Amino acid sequence: MSTANDDQLKEAPVAVEGAAAWYGRDLSNSTAWIHELQPEDIQEIDHAIASFHAQDLSMADISPATFSLPMLSKKLGQILNEILDGRGFVLLRGLPVERYGKGDSAIAYLGIGAHLGSFRSQNAKGHLLGHVRDMGADINQAKTRYYQTNRGLEYHTDSCDIVGLLCLQTSQSGGESRIVSSVTIYNEMMARRPDLAVQLFHAFPTDRRGEIPEGMLPWFEVPVFNWHAGHLTTIYSGQYIRSAQKNFPQARRLTQTEIEALEMLDDLTNDPDLNLQMEFRVGDMQFLHNHQILHSRTDFEDWPEPERRRHLLRLWLSPKTARSLPESFAARYGSLEPGNRGGIVVKDTRLNFTLEDF
Repeated sequence: MSTANDDQLKEAPVAVEGAAAWYGRDLSNSTAWIHELQPEDIQEIDHAIASFHAQDLSMADISPATFSLPMLSKKLGQILNEILDGRGFVLLRGLPVERYGKGDSAIAYLGIGAHLGSFRSQNAKGHLLGHVRDMGADINQAKTRYYQTNRGLEYHTDSCDIVGLLCLQTSQSGGESRIVSSVTIYNEMMARRPDLAVQLFHAFPTDRRGEIPEGMLPWFEVPVFNWHAGHLTTIYSGQYIRSAQKNFPQARRLTQTEIEALEMLDDLTNDPDLNLQMEFRVGDMQFLHNHQILHSRTDFEDWPEPERRRHLLRLWLSPKTARSLPESFAARYGSLEPGNRGGIVVKDTRLNFTLEDF
């Protein structure tokens, strides 16, 4: 199959080296990826929240300038480098959400996120502050997203440079976060089945789940693996590749070899030697680099009381220092300009922040 990525295949290395090529078995007993907020960090956040209220600002006003974190911002700069140019993920621990409550926790989270990148729309409703919780949604409905249910998620990437999650409340059981390096998966596929690895440089039709930008098809096409500007950049949602095959007869039919390649990728994500599982504590903030990390979660059972149910806040972020992306990403990201790309915007989208998820 001839594709626009033939040149990439000629340039792509047999193995990608560096911190991004990690194995879960090596990190499962490490805390190197956990950053604890210190008392002086919390004090700066407290002052920034107080200043926010004193100036009668709205969430839309939050920026590095309006949410000043003089010393913590330096640490956040180092964390951003670790996300973009290192392992690709961090866990920032210790935000006092029980003391702050939902409102001030959201303000603090947005303030911290603003020091990492610009906020991007997470759905057709234009939510810049997302809510991940079981809303009893029917996954068989075209517009339902898996994060609106209590079902486990397959490994995937989101449509932004960085995705962040803040844990407000945990479930009764389950719901652990799982991540895996897409760089390591590429290396393993190249070592074991290079004939299948190269299939993932083809453009795969992927279901937009009803969130269709004006003038676009209800699916987009983009390669899973991309070698561009010296980086391996991955974008993947297997469940939506499969639903595009099911729901859109006009979309390109996958070959049996391509299907086998996707199955191998999925098998590798579930290899406990490769992936890393983490259990969120209340106040944990996880930040992932979508271009080199696939993420998922396990099924969970929630508390019967509505006020105790699992609740995460989510951010989609675009840093100004983000890597260059190939042209194929424009079908999903829109603009490719670092700091101003990614997210979901359709004809009637109005950007907004909300503390409710309905």
